[in-house]
Amino acid sequence: MKIQNPKSEAQNKSKFLISNFQFFPSLKIGIYFGFCILIFGFITGCAGKKESSPEIVQVKLGRIESSIPSTGTVMPRNRLEIKPPVAGRIESVMVREGQNIKKGQILAWMSSQERVTLIDAARAGGEDELKRWEEMYKPTPIVAPINGFIIQRDVEVGQSFGNSDTVLVMADRLIVKSQVDETDIGRIHVNQSASIILDAYPKDIIKGIVEHIAYESKVVSNVTVYEVNVIPRSVPGFFRAGMSATVNFSLAEKDKALIIPTRAIRKRGNNAYAFKINGGNNTPKSVQLSTGLEDKDNTEIVAGLSEGDKIIIPTSALLKQIGFTRNGMRGPINPFGNQRQSR
Repeated sequence: MKIQNPKSEAQNKSKFLISNFQFFPSLKIGIYFGFCILIFGFITGCAGKKESSPEIVQVKLGRIESSIPSTGTVMPRNRLEIKPPVAGRIESVMVREGQNIKKGQILAWMSSQERVTLIDAARAGGEDELKRWEEMYKPTPIVAPINGFIIQRDVEVGQSFGNSDTVLVMADRLIVKSQVDETDIGRIHVNQSASIILDAYPKDIIKGIVEHIAYESKVVSNVTVYEVNVIPRSVPGFFRAGMSATVNFSLAEKDKALIIPTRAIRKRGNNAYAFKINGGNNTPKSVQLSTGLEDKDNTEIVAGLSEGDKIIIPTSALLKQIGFTRNGMRGPINPFGNQRQSR
């Protein structure tokens, strides 16, 4: 029996594949395209490492408003459920949802269970019999107890109800109930101006005023908050109970303040710095600032910069280049500073 050498067998297989490679054109094409993809990935990867030019902004005059943001929900200030005194049936409904109502206005007509029984029985006696009982036994009106508007209508004509069922819901007006953190509640006061932005209508800013601050706190998600009622100065037609809102309580505002983007400022301890461009070589120099009002995007500059100055939005690479650290500005490095003296 002839024993095959494993090494020579592997060599024969390799020779077979190499000699017959010309019969596998799809394999050659695949290897070629794979090689091209590797080269393309290498080139694009190197291009992605190219550092983008720093962003330069100009110090300008503008309006700035310092405020305390909070979240809130549109809710009726006073929500009133209207329930008839006795069980019966609705004969007619005179109002619709959203309609403004005056106190004492008739909202609906109802029949008690006794009148329902008599009227239904009179229908079997003909039109004259029905008319006689309807004139003798009048339906009962349901009237509005307050000035306000209808926010919910739960019944329709012909619907029966019990004396514990709500047929209509009224509200005197819609307000925003916001939740303010206890650390900020000391800066909120009654009659303070506020702005309301609904999540459903983010482009519409509604002016409001603080009406009431709760005397008792609540704990929401392990945070102590106080409920603050904000009344819109003018309630827009798209206001709906249950809408989510952002409420900004105004602290101070200026129309012609010197402002820069807050992201252009870096702090070191209690000091704030910006990076001003000097001359035409775009070399940044750190400048200590005195700041004033702040909003979510901008910061007022009281001292340190002038209108028209150009500053760079600092990046980590720039801060490292100019030696700006949290511990201080780094000076020239002594290469022998950390070496021990030889004896």
